[in-house]
Amino acid sequence: MPPVGTSAAVRESIWVRIVVDARSARAPGPVRGLCINMAVSALTAVGVLIAGTWGVADVLRVWGAWAVVSGLIHLLVGVARRPMGGQWAMILSGGISVLAGAHFIRGVTQDDPSLTALAGYATLGGIFFLVSAIRLSRASRVSASS
Repeated sequence: MPPVGTSAAVRESIWVRIVVDARSARAPGPVRGLCINMAVSALTAVGVLIAGTWGVADVLRVWGAWAVVSGLIHLLVGVARRPMGGQWAMILSGGISVLAGAHFIRGVTQDDPSLTALAGYATLGGIFFLVSAIRLSRASRVSASS
């Protein structure tokens, strides 16, 4: 796997999940799942770097497993935080991550597995997490001024 592809995969894994989860964890509501997900994402970043030396299929396996686990965590946290409002993006992105992760894992059985699907996944995930972060930021400002 080219270093650029590995770098992009690690960057998305670390920055979108860890940084946004860290900001979300400061908001009121359940945070244990987000903290667990930050640890899972950090381990995944290392796993992707290692898998990148072995090949595309291995990167897809690691990435797919991460997407399933991370998606389940976000789905559960989003459902638990529903009373806060604005959690639809986290719930929807969690569900999409689970499905995408299963698709990535299944994709390794193809004759010529490719990382191109990761670009769409990373873009969509980034959009969902940006919406969640904006919503949580607005909700915390409203809470602070009340």
